[in-house]
Amino acid sequence: MLAALRSSAAVVRTSLLQHCRVSVVATTYRGAPEGRIGFASDASSNQPHATYLDKTEVTDRVLALVKKMEKVDPAKVEPTSHFQNDLGLDSLDTVEIVMAFEEEFHIEIPDSEADKIFSCQDAIQYIASQPRAK
Repeated sequence: MLAALRSSAAVVRTSLLQHCRVSVVATTYRGAPEGRIGFASDASSNQPHATYLDKTEVTDRVLALVKKMEKVDPAKVEPTSHFQNDLGLDSLDTVEIVMAFEEEFHIEIPDSEADKIFSCQDAIQYIASQPRAK
């Protein structure tokens, strides 16, 4: 009964905090009583914390990835290169490169955001703004 009550309280707390637009990350950590849900800020130091990649590193990795594309002339790739206008990629190629960005940086880019990535600069800005990009 007590475990069910704790679980219900955690669900209510999480829902309330999300409604208030407070970022909540439910985690469990060593030493916590069973069923205790912690927040990212009170987790032990061995839990990973969100960090942003350096924009220079993101730029280098994005450009390297675009240069590896089969249909791309590496000499034309610059931080401002537009996938279609400058590099001659079609919409399927753009989808493929966005998927490559997801794999390279270990992130998931929602379709609504992927539809806004038309250039290396767009990709760099999006990825650099993602705290979970690796």
